[in-house]
Amino acid sequence: MTEIFKLSDLAQDDYEDILSYIAEGNLSAAKQVRIEFSKTFALLAKNPNIGHKRSDITNKPVRFWNLYSYQIIYAENTSPLQILRILSGYRDLANILED
Repeated sequence: MTEIFKLSDLAQDDYEDILSYIAEGNLSAAKQVRIEFSKTFALLAKNPNIGHKRSDITNKPVRFWNLYSYQIIYAENTSPLQILRILSGYRDLANILED
């Protein structure tokens, strides 16, 4: 089966941290969040232009998509779709993405 999206190492770490944190309080909620992330990753892979550019945060060729309070940050025009980070919208995204 052809891969339609790929998580970077940092995004994979973000994803695992998010699910672990949620699972500590509610395992069934973590399972549901995992399902919603998978659906969203597939949606973005099939429709990569639906995300938003955020020139207020970065000039890098990335787009942003919200899921719950998380920002899914992915590279434009990549195949498979490269998901770069999954970060809480409460964090300083501009500072994190500078690196």
